[in-house]
Amino acid sequence: MASSTFALTLLRWFRDNGRQMPWRETSDPYAIWLSEVILQQTQVKQGWDYWQRFMRRWPTVEQLAQATEDEVLREWQGLGYYSRARNLLVAARQVVQMGGFPCTLEGLRSLKGVGDYTAAAIASFAFGLPAAVVDGNVYRVLSRHFGIATPINTTEGKHEFALLAQTLLPQDKEKSLPFGGRSVGASSYNQAIMDFGATQCVPQSPRCDLCPLQETCVARREGRVGELPVKLKKLKVKERRLDYVYIRCQGFTAIHRRGPGDIWQGLWEPLLAKKAETLGDCGKLTWLTPHAPVRHVLTHQVLLANFYLLETDVRPSLPPDYQWVTEEELAHYALPRLIERLLQLLP
Repeated sequence: MASSTFALTLLRWFRDNGRQMPWRETSDPYAIWLSEVILQQTQVKQGWDYWQRFMRRWPTVEQLAQATEDEVLREWQGLGYYSRARNLLVAARQVVQMGGFPCTLEGLRSLKGVGDYTAAAIASFAFGLPAAVVDGNVYRVLSRHFGIATPINTTEGKHEFALLAQTLLPQDKEKSLPFGGRSVGASSYNQAIMDFGATQCVPQSPRCDLCPLQETCVARREGRVGELPVKLKKLKVKERRLDYVYIRCQGFTAIHRRGPGDIWQGLWEPLLAKKAETLGDCGKLTWLTPHAPVRHVLTHQVLLANFYLLETDVRPSLPPDYQWVTEEELAHYALPRLIERLLQLLP
């Protein structure tokens, strides 16, 4: 299938089946960038609410740049991959220093946390540049349709798919053609292929019988739909044990901010059990997870957490990196999702 036919077939499908999203109704690079950062590793349904929350609180990049890290992490709470939130704030301040969003791929890539995919998305959606996006959905559609077995998580695979994706963009002569009330260009095409992968050519049980590309799809013709795309297996996920002690002392509790070099950088947590050895025998200790640790799955490790409640009327001496806060104030601190789950066990 010629690249122009492939693109126009997807655009026809998109005209009738494309998803409506608020960040697609604007060319504001701030709104588009914010949506792309939030939707990394996040489903659209969940990310939509967070995008609206951020846009209400910080309607412009200038306002976001003035926020504190704690404020941004608190609004991000529950989304996971918190480095995205920290990078978001750094990039917002970069944009303000630049005097506005850069309008080139090179300039966009210079922003903290912006890689090739996000740069291409902003470039095409906000500025109309001919830059092809390549995300998980695009890998799947291209791999199946063209029968490409090169692993998508290798340098070779990333290069091969990036080149192919770029060649499939509508050519200059086609951009002036009206299509569904808009010109045929990179923005429309990128949205079309991503939606196609998200709702039609899905990972499990794709809708091949209703696919407008079924006659030219190599994977369907060769019975390889379930085999593509190919992804090399990663290292085995390791288990890690964490034991927390929640101190309750006359309406106060003790927390500390996690440092760099580990999970949850910049977020807050209760006292770790290894730190609790400094407390001595100073109150009533209750084990809140006696039957089994709380299991929490991250990308590269599985956390197994035990949770204890220490009730005391006298404040014990805390390790130097911990501080007292009221239990009511705890809701204003950015906490990992695991800690939120543990706090729900408190009587």
